[in-house]
Amino acid sequence: MENDDKHGHLKIKLGVSGAAETGHCGLDALDKAKELGREIIRQGGILVTGATTGFPLWSAMGAKEERGISIGLSPAVDAREHVEGYRLPLDYMDLIIYTGFGFPGRDLLFTRSCEALFIGCGRIGTIHEFTIAFEEGKPIGVLEGSWTMDEQIKDMIEKSDRPASHVIFDPDPKSLVAKIIKMVEEGRRDLNHK
Repeated sequence: MENDDKHGHLKIKLGVSGAAETGHCGLDALDKAKELGREIIRQGGILVTGATTGFPLWSAMGAKEERGISIGLSPAVDAREHVEGYRLPLDYMDLIIYTGFGFPGRDLLFTRSCEALFIGCGRIGTIHEFTIAFEEGKPIGVLEGSWTMDEQIKDMIEKSDRPASHVIFDPDPKSLVAKIIKMVEEGRRDLNHK
């Protein structure tokens, strides 16, 4: 799929959730995050993040390497609070939406702004974004790597006693993005036939 063959509002908006502080993520986290961002763009999507550091920023770096569109939703009320109060970056994003709702409110708006969510190395904020998307039945791609988030999510799903056919695990960013885009497109087709 060509990156410029659709109007921007018709492109699939794909979110990347992950740790802002990445000391626990392992050696392959940077490369996997960047490749995830690149694949989102290569496969025709728009990247959406929580406008933060770490794993989401690295995915935005990858997206921009492919000249893709990167949108961030900030917890801050404006650019000054984003940079000085939250100490978050302005780089690698084409647009930052300042929600003014702090992290919990930002998480809700961020996940609702995406048609699907990818989970990388993460911590409690990533779990929060995962659970919002899970409850809403959004397609979720969990990127497996040298971190424990994928195992923690498998454990949560197993203990939740809830169907999880909309959650896919894969260590390969290219394959994972393709599977999630297919799921989103099938959902769009179902919607168009109602």
